[in-house]
Amino acid sequence: MKVLVLAIGKRLLFWILYFAFLRLVFLAWYQSQLFEAGVPFSQVMLGFWHALPLDISTASYLVSISFILLLLFVTTGKRQFRTVERAVSTMFIYLFSLIHAAELGLYGEWNTKLSYKALGYLTNPAEVFNSFSTFLFLVLVAVWFVQAWLGVVFYKRSVFPVEVPNKRSFHAGYTLLFIPFMLFLGIRGGIREIPISISASWFSPHQVLNLAATNSGYNLMVSTLDSSRIGRVNPFTYMSAEQAADIVAQLHRVDCDSTMVIHHKAKPNIVLVLLESWSADLIETLGGEPGITPNFGKLEQEGLLFTNFYASGNRTQQAMGSLYAGLPALPLITITSYPEKYQALPSFVRDLSTAGYHSSFLFGGQLLYGNILSFLVHNGFDDIVEGKHLPSNLRRGKLGVHDVDFLKFAATALNQYPEPFFSTIFTLSSHSPYDFPMEHIIQWPETEKEFVNSAHYTDKALGTFFEAARQQTWYENTLFVIMADHSHKTYRNHPLESFEYHKVPLLFYGPALKPGYRGQRMEQICGNTDIPATLLAQLGMDASSYTWSKNFMNKCYRPFAFFELNDGFGFKRPEGYLVWNHYAGSPWQMQVADSLQSEITMQGKAYMQGLLDEFMSY
Repeated sequence: MKVLVLAIGKRLLFWILYFAFLRLVFLAWYQSQLFEAGVPFSQVMLGFWHALPLDISTASYLVSISFILLLLFVTTGKRQFRTVERAVSTMFIYLFSLIHAAELGLYGEWNTKLSYKALGYLTNPAEVFNSFSTFLFLVLVAVWFVQAWLGVVFYKRSVFPVEVPNKRSFHAGYTLLFIPFMLFLGIRGGIREIPISISASWFSPHQVLNLAATNSGYNLMVSTLDSSRIGRVNPFTYMSAEQAADIVAQLHRVDCDSTMVIHHKAKPNIVLVLLESWSADLIETLGGEPGITPNFGKLEQEGLLFTNFYASGNRTQQAMGSLYAGLPALPLITITSYPEKYQALPSFVRDLSTAGYHSSFLFGGQLLYGNILSFLVHNGFDDIVEGKHLPSNLRRGKLGVHDVDFLKFAATALNQYPEPFFSTIFTLSSHSPYDFPMEHIIQWPETEKEFVNSAHYTDKALGTFFEAARQQTWYENTLFVIMADHSHKTYRNHPLESFEYHKVPLLFYGPALKPGYRGQRMEQICGNTDIPATLLAQLGMDASSYTWSKNFMNKCYRPFAFFELNDGFGFKRPEGYLVWNHYAGSPWQMQVADSLQSEITMQGKAYMQGLLDEFMSY
């Protein structure tokens, strides 16, 4: 009995120590963020304590496999089972090291852990590689192998040599009952009524500590299981489906139609300039530091700027669903991963086509990433232009044609399309690895300096684009919609679970804009999901099929904004806002009068649940 307990105990201890080692590497890698956020050292150390429940649960899962293989080895006498146990443990060491190395790269870009949604990008490994600098990619590969090698060496020297119990020890009834029972308690998190969940590791107001304390393998397993259940069970169920649908319907109810038409052309060309990853912190008028995007600032002086505009997701393919189907970003999954559901969605592009608009999508990179191309093709764009279609003399980086060259090309490329036209021009230089061909002008940011400078470069490209566009014949009949696909972490280090993080610019600009709206600002709360209904209303077209999209230029609309998190959501009204942690069952942030807390919480939950309920019904 003693030998058996020692064999299993050493394996449990190994995994707990190995998880702590990986966590230490993560915290060391992002120590600058800890210093910037003023995280006390005691809080960092406390994270290792709060990590133990999930680490023990994960270790118990892994050791259960070892226990079964050792049992087979002793009862059959076949040494192959002991060899398999060693090989399986080695495989898991390499797997956990790989997950951890991936998170080292992922967290810096997304501020989140590796999830099922992120795994979807692995279907296009070349695009994943291109998103990192070659140096960083090689460093992460080296980290993966070094961590795994150290783990395997430690396992072989301190765990595997333990004497394996004899057959008689296994035949003792209390032995066969005791160890599985203890492993079951470890997996479950003890004898309490409610089993362990990810929330067991959440303890700090500093999100980086909560994510570090959450076991990476356990988190990926839960994310994958939750995602696989979508279609059968809504993991975000808070109330009856009927009650959720009724609350969502009330949120979208409009008592009158008093749309403010902001253009003075019968059928203006509409050019959507989609800026990769631009956050509000890049715009001085929206609270950012001066000097980052001066050309955007010049456009503001003749445009209509929205100061409370939010992206519902934080990935480009989520933005595609919002912009062309009015669908809010989905938790755990993305609409572009489900082509079989496309037919259930309305299409802004197809609706414009019925009104005589020619449609095009221009991008300097490749659209395979996130299955975006299939979604665009389904929406019926007349022309889709990617980097491979562009002239070979345009300067290129790892992701594609740099923004200055691309936008200058796009300005003249629009000449070939019949008017009226709807065109999306999507930039890319403000996406990692930030290999834009210009020196770093802005030196003051202590963090995200490369991102800030990439935005400064794209802003230069924006100036070049409008200089060229003003020389084209189509320009005088054009309304430009300039906005970001989603936000990005900035020098302000806003947490992902905040409205500050998800705030992005929206600017209407161009000769088609009525003079009375030029140089103006509007403060109503709205989001990228509302773009289709708003633009269709501007053209006098029916938008009733866009049930998740609001016409924010209607004075009678009910203002609110929403964003998804894999483990929660944000919901904001003029009276206040809530950011809800689904697994903890409590708010990350809440700023609203006590009398409205229950109402806004219920509305946010209903919105999240109703969104998944409808998606599952497609």
